[in-house]
Amino acid sequence: MTPSTDIRLVVLDMAGTTVGDDGLVERAFAAAAGELGVETGSPEHTEHLAYVRATMGESKISVFRHLFGTEEKARRANAAFEKAYGELVDGGLIAPVPGAREAIEELAGSGRTVVLTTGFARVTQDAILDALGWRDLVPLTLCPADAGGRGRPYPDMVLAAFVRTRAADDVRQVAVVGDTSYDVLSGVRAGAGLVAGVRTGAHGDAEFHAAGATHVLDSVAGLPALLSGAR
Repeated sequence: MTPSTDIRLVVLDMAGTTVGDDGLVERAFAAAAGELGVETGSPEHTEHLAYVRATMGESKISVFRHLFGTEEKARRANAAFEKAYGELVDGGLIAPVPGAREAIEELAGSGRTVVLTTGFARVTQDAILDALGWRDLVPLTLCPADAGGRGRPYPDMVLAAFVRTRAADDVRQVAVVGDTSYDVLSGVRAGAGLVAGVRTGAHGDAEFHAAGATHVLDSVAGLPALLSGAR
């Protein structure tokens, strides 16, 4: 399929899409679960991990609210998760998806505005940006708190990018790209003209198509070529 929309704003997910995750979310979740007394390997942990995998892309605090029931427990788990993930990042266990930076630079060079989004808290997003040297790579980065507190699958971060950048005149001039069905659903709900899933992270083709993806790519590295027909 050749996109016909004039794409001016590109909203990209981070972990699993532009940033290699390599199981870091699951490792950090083990620390979060342990904070709440859920032992690794237990039936409860196995059940929780399945939910974490199914909801990759969603705001992490929302996931913990579902798993642990109360706001106090969810916040404890989230704090432990963010701490553990930050330590993994600081330990050098993070890297860009091959070709991701080049793709972002090519998109920007073609006159498009690129925004990076995440389901993590701001402190974790900043740690990732610092570790990769990406602080100045794009003009805007967003986490759920920057969009009123609601992360994916809500459309809020996509719409916040649309409003704050003023890069597009119409939501149909927005492209949304991510590695989870929640990324795709957020783009669909925002009315984005192009919504693509990438095969470098949590979910696959079946989940992407079920969520309404217009395209599926092997990697974000293929996005500039896809959009070359959209100007």
